Amino acid sequence: MTLQDWSGHAAIVTGGASGLGAATAARLAEAGLKVMLFDLNADQGEAYAARIGGAFSRVDVSDPASVAEGIAAAEAAFGVPRVLVNCAGIGGAAKTVSRGAAHDPGLFQKTIMVNLMGSFNCASQAAARMVAADPVDDDGARGVIVNTASVAAFDGQIGQVAYSASKGGIVGMTLPMARDLADKGIRVCTVAPGLFLTPLLDELPEEVQTALGAQVPFPSRLGDPEEYAEMVNHITVNKMLNGEVIRLDGGIRMAPGKDRNLR
Repeated sequence: MTLQDWSGHAAIVTGGASGLGAATAARLAEAGLKVMLFDLNADQGEAYAARIGGAFSRVDVSDPASVAEGIAAAEAAFGVPRVLVNCAGIGGAAKTVSRGAAHDPGLFQKTIMVNLMGSFNCASQAAARMVAADPVDDDGARGVIVNTASVAAFDGQIGQVAYSASKGGIVGMTLPMARDLADKGIRVCTVAPGLFLTPLLDELPEEVQTALGAQVPFPSRLGDPEEYAEMVNHITVNKMLNGEVIRLDGGIRMAPGKDRNLR
């Protein structure tokens, strides 16, 4: 088996200052890649980039111009990005109709803009830089793009209509994007994580975290961001992974959930 070696090449991780993105950035740095973090949290991003020997650029992924500036900064620092991992995203909860009022269209649009359009902006612009670069091996490989969806793309719960739509869009663009870029030597995959111990869940009381973890068939616990990062690393090195959406969820299938007076 021939694994793809990206050591010495540049990588971009969006949402890289915390959570799944931070774990992924550290894992790629450990694998020998030169990592540029994109995030809105400049203080945290700069500190974490220094910790892993990478660099940081303050980027709003929903803004194509901001993404272009970030990719230019990444290329100036480390060379053409060969690996892009999209982890930047937002949550939020609201029902389609709550207390007689329709879902706030601004909230829906913002969720789509950050999660779906943000992933597309970074993927399309990074792919353009990869296409312009020379292949790195005899197979003609030029790069790898890994997007982050969610089990909510398939098992959306009450109050997740905007979030699930945004993540479902990421699932939907995975295969056509992989097909678009196949003749350019760029692979595209998506990871759909389940319940992971991200900063959002880390703020919950320990008993709530335990109860959430107990919903996972096996192992019955919350996922560790390092487990997500290891999956991303495997995608980058396994040349036959392309056009695939991988659920990383311990076998969970989310129930409809409860109406918690969501607004």
